[in-house]
Amino acid sequence: MKTKDIALIALFAALIIALGLVPPIPMPLVPVPITLQTFGVMLAGLILGPKRAGLVLLLYVMIALLGLPVLPGGRAGLAVLAGPTAGFLLGMIPGAVVTGWLALVLNRDSNLKTDSSSHRALQSNPKWEIMRYTLAAIVGGIVLVYAIGIPWLALVTKMGLTKACWALVVFLPGDVLKALVAAVVAQRIRRLNMV
Repeated sequence: MKTKDIALIALFAALIIALGLVPPIPMPLVPVPITLQTFGVMLAGLILGPKRAGLVLLLYVMIALLGLPVLPGGRAGLAVLAGPTAGFLLGMIPGAVVTGWLALVLNRDSNLKTDSSSHRALQSNPKWEIMRYTLAAIVGGIVLVYAIGIPWLALVTKMGLTKACWALVVFLPGDVLKALVAAVVAQRIRRLNMV
């Protein structure tokens, strides 16, 4: 790994820790609070790509499991794995990887030269770029994280899979907004070649 990669991984791990310091908002009837961690997952994936984003989230989860209070509400340690939010925490690692991979795949065409000037204009249009980044963030940062977190929540709380799914519907509007904001930020940073 290059020094730049190590610095970016450390920087984004610190960013996710800082986002975790924002006080979580408890939700009625669901033992999962609203946090900004998934915003960090989406940003890491969109900006750093799959490999570095996966390492960021792996580092973050390892720091939390080793006992440093970096999770929302100051939680930490192996006991977190027995709680209802552990599936979401562990789901962030593949969520960041998939977000980064999809961002690369969906935007690969924008870097290809074609004969059609209208196709080139469409591909390089910032609005289309943001839409593709938003889609990548939704699939990796929401769908995949939920796909791992919801069954874990249902198992630990014994509320049943269907009930757990319906209980988390309240989080979707906020998570989609996070995906859109992450896409806008990532698109701006990539356009400026800052990473």
